[in-house]
Amino acid sequence: MSGRTHCQYRHVEQQSRLVTIRALEFYSGIGGMHRALSRSVINGSVVRAFDWDQCACRVYEVNHGKNVIQKVDISTLSAAELAVQQVNMWLLSPSCQPYTVLNPLAKGGADPRAQSFIHLMEDVLPDLVKSRNHPEYMLVENVAGFETSSTRIRLLATLKSLGYATLELLLTPLQFGIPNSRLRYYLLAKVKPLSFTDTDRGQERVWRHIPGRGHDWVDPRQNGDYTPPDDKLVVAEIRDFLDPEVAGMHPHAVPDHILEKRGRLFDIVLPSARRSCCFTRGYVRLAERTGSVLQINESLDTTVVFDEFLEAQRNEQKDAIQILHPLRLRYFTPTELLRIFGFQPDDRDYGFVWPSELSMKTQYKLIGNSVNVLVVTELVNYMVLEPAGQDCSIGCKYCTRRH
Repeated sequence: MSGRTHCQYRHVEQQSRLVTIRALEFYSGIGGMHRALSRSVINGSVVRAFDWDQCACRVYEVNHGKNVIQKVDISTLSAAELAVQQVNMWLLSPSCQPYTVLNPLAKGGADPRAQSFIHLMEDVLPDLVKSRNHPEYMLVENVAGFETSSTRIRLLATLKSLGYATLELLLTPLQFGIPNSRLRYYLLAKVKPLSFTDTDRGQERVWRHIPGRGHDWVDPRQNGDYTPPDDKLVVAEIRDFLDPEVAGMHPHAVPDHILEKRGRLFDIVLPSARRSCCFTRGYVRLAERTGSVLQINESLDTTVVFDEFLEAQRNEQKDAIQILHPLRLRYFTPTELLRIFGFQPDDRDYGFVWPSELSMKTQYKLIGNSVNVLVVTELVNYMVLEPAGQDCSIGCKYCTRRH
């Protein structure tokens, strides 16, 4: 983070303690955006959260209280129901399935799973604007691919017609020092005359970095050797997010029958690596494109060992699978993924916890559906910044201007 940006965020932290932000969290999952808002410089809270998944609601309740989460079909929510909450921020992470590039049958806005979000934007929000109960700020998260969808075009047109300034971004946790590749689309919106700092107001683009902070992200896999996207950024090693190692067979070791059939499809990373693949809801259940697996033994060459194994398989060598055992391949644990996703499971005061009855399979699914808390936190911090000379809408504690 540059010194100038650090000063801006410090100023916002100072000024944002006068006025409390009240937020609604839609498609709340396990509460990633709630946690991001709590970690931000804003003095704010989520007053109501909405989700349809019963397990996600149970997790949310355990972590944030039973009076916040509401299990509901979001497509049934009305402007009148939301107006009574008197909020000034919306946080939304609608279903990614209609837009993901991993789904060749994705239908975009025509997908039934996209309809609740379209309902919020095109039916509910205009009614709230008419009654002057609309949010000043909005943050939307979805998969990379949303930026090419018809839903995005409709969303931008609606927000423009309702008097919102918007900013779009494609960001990955790697840009924030986290060793995980998880490219996501973000849309920030705030009511005019509020605007976004460090941008050309007449320029429309999808940003690849937060304006005023760093540079556009370039995938080092497509540009030679790894180089940090920012001179001051150091991506952490994966080992910094791991549990203490256990003696003997790890409880999350990849089973032999999976290694025999699917092992060659895995993205395998070492504890010293500074990158891992995107973890999805299919992690552990599926082998390909659902997340990386760990090779604990760093002294062995992965490719050499697998080549030896595959040759033994072709020769129908008995117990060929034992060739892979010295690699000590295992899945990331749910707790390790929570650390990577920024949920702070080790924090004594505000650590994330699971309901005791929740299965491991469900834990993986819910994490894979979640947001990266650190990335969203940085976006919330940026969203409340205002260009120099423009009054802040959230109140200044140390600023001499009156708001």
